[in-house]
Amino acid sequence: MKQNKCLSALGMAMRAGKLITGDEIVLKAVRSKQAQLVIIAGDASPNTKKKFHDKCSTYGIQLAEAFDREQLGRAIGKPERVVLAVTDVSFGKMIANHLSQNTEVDPIGQ
Repeated sequence: MKQNKCLSALGMAMRAGKLITGDEIVLKAVRSKQAQLVIIAGDASPNTKKKFHDKCSTYGIQLAEAFDREQLGRAIGKPERVVLAVTDVSFGKMIANHLSQNTEVDPIGQ
């Protein structure tokens, strides 16, 4: 149930224009501190996970590993997505709250 709430919140953020996707665009948002929360798919490559973990840690951006690329893509109405960044504070807090309540999620960094 909480998993559905989180995926729905991602969809709302996407429709509101407060969510970005794609490796380079998300990295740019992390560097400029526009990203409030970065979500990386559980089935992302170890290299990708390390890259985003290191960048988010360096810039103090919250990072969560959640869902798989198919679920993330479906939630935002796009093909498979490996990494997403929420750029709005309110959406970021709401989604992070849903993620922290979900036992399948492993939040890393803050």
